[in-house]
Amino acid sequence: MSREHHYKTIIQWTGNKGTGTSGYRDYERSHVISTENKTVIDGSSDPAFRGDKTKHNPEDLFLSSLSACHMLWYLHFCSEAGIIVTDYTDEATGIMTETASGSGHFTEVTLHPTVTVAEASMMEKAEQLHHKANEYCFIANSVNFPVKHIPVMLVK
Repeated sequence: MSREHHYKTIIQWTGNKGTGTSGYRDYERSHVISTENKTVIDGSSDPAFRGDKTKHNPEDLFLSSLSACHMLWYLHFCSEAGIIVTDYTDEATGIMTETASGSGHFTEVTLHPTVTVAEASMMEKAEQLHHKANEYCFIANSVNFPVKHIPVMLVK
């Protein structure tokens, strides 16, 4: 049985400097991302595309979504398996290729989670559960490129 889950977010452009999009250099790429009852996120485009480097861009958020989804499934499966994770940090990387026309697409993402478990006896199973988390991640299942993972396992 499949179930649908519906999501809603509001993106509001805040980069009108007074003349709207009268010219390519006449407006900012700034915007706010808001979802009911959640903290507002200040966004922009990547600096390579005239964006503000101090704000999150769609590519950052996309990569973060893949990483967070994997982490949440991974922690879930560890909990079910009796593996005690005491720390988890991921330094995710992604490659986006821009085409000659100016469009582009991600070609791969690699997750680099550093996971600390409570006991050495948990390490092997804990490492294996990254594969299962990758299979279940909603976001990873929605993309058309490989999501790789290279975990580092530590003991508390």
